[in-house]
Amino acid sequence: MTGAPGAGGLRVLAVDDERPALDELTYLLSRDERVAQIVAHLTPAAALRELATDRVDAVFLDVSMPGLTGLEVAAALRGQAAQVPPPVVFVTAHEAHAARAFDLHAVDYVLKPVRAERLAEAVRRVVAHRDGVALRGSPATPGAPRGAVPDLQIPVERGGVTRFVDRSAVTHVEAQGDYARLHTATDSHLVRVALSTLEQDWAEAGFARIHRSLLVALAHVTEVRTTSGRCVVVVGPPGTGTELGVSRRHTRELRERLAERGRSPGPGTP
Repeated sequence: MTGAPGAGGLRVLAVDDERPALDELTYLLSRDERVAQIVAHLTPAAALRELATDRVDAVFLDVSMPGLTGLEVAAALRGQAAQVPPPVVFVTAHEAHAARAFDLHAVDYVLKPVRAERLAEAVRRVVAHRDGVALRGSPATPGAPRGAVPDLQIPVERGGVTRFVDRSAVTHVEAQGDYARLHTATDSHLVRVALSTLEQDWAEAGFARIHRSLLVALAHVTEVRTTSGRCVVVVGPPGTGTELGVSRRHTRELRERLAERGRSPGPGTP
C-alpha cells in the first residue's frame, strides 16, 4: 500500500500478476497528485477480496492474468447489483480486448509500456467519472439530483489499430445486426455492442431512440421538421447536416426530451 488518503484524493487498486509491471504502475500512479493511496495486488483473487471489504475509487487492471482475467474481474464487479462498481481502467499489452472493455464500460484502455502522460489522462477520466456520479447521485437514490454526465472515450478498431472516439463527438448510432455503427461529423466506426445496450447506457448522456435502428445525440440536433408527413431531425449544420427519419411511435418522446433540454422543435413538428 502506497501513500495515505488525502482530502478529495483517489484511493485506487492496481492489479497485475507481473511484479515489475505492477511496481511500474504503482510508481507512476504515486507521482500523480490526484492519487492519495494505492493498494497493489498480484492476483485477481486478492483484488476481489480487497474490493469485498474496502472501497476504492478506481481499479487499474491488467487483462491477461492466471485464474481470472481482468475482463472477468470487471464483469464480476458489474454483477454486484447492491453497489455501484468503481470505474475500471484496463492496463494491458494487448489491443485485441478493447471491444470487450467497451462492453464492460471501462473508462479507459491503456496500452503497455505505460507512458506517464497517458496514465495521467486515464486518471483524469477517473476523476471525471467520480465527479459525474456525485452530481447525478446514486442510481438507487430516488430523486437524486442530476448533473452533467462525464464523457467517455470509446475504443474502436480499424486495420489492426485501436483508436479512441469521444462519445460527445458521436452524432447518431445505427444498428447493424449485433453491432452498432457510431457516426461522427467526419467518420463512422463499427463496434460490437447492441443498439439496445447503448440506448440504456447512454440515455443520461442525451441519446434518444428515434427509430428501431437509430439513436440520436440530442446535443447534435440542429433542426426538427416535417417532410411529407414524417418527422425528420438534422444532425450537424442546417442545410449540410445529416437527415434522420423519426418513427411515429418515437416522435412524441423526442419532442419531450428536446423540450427538457430547453429546445423547441418548432411548430411544424407533428
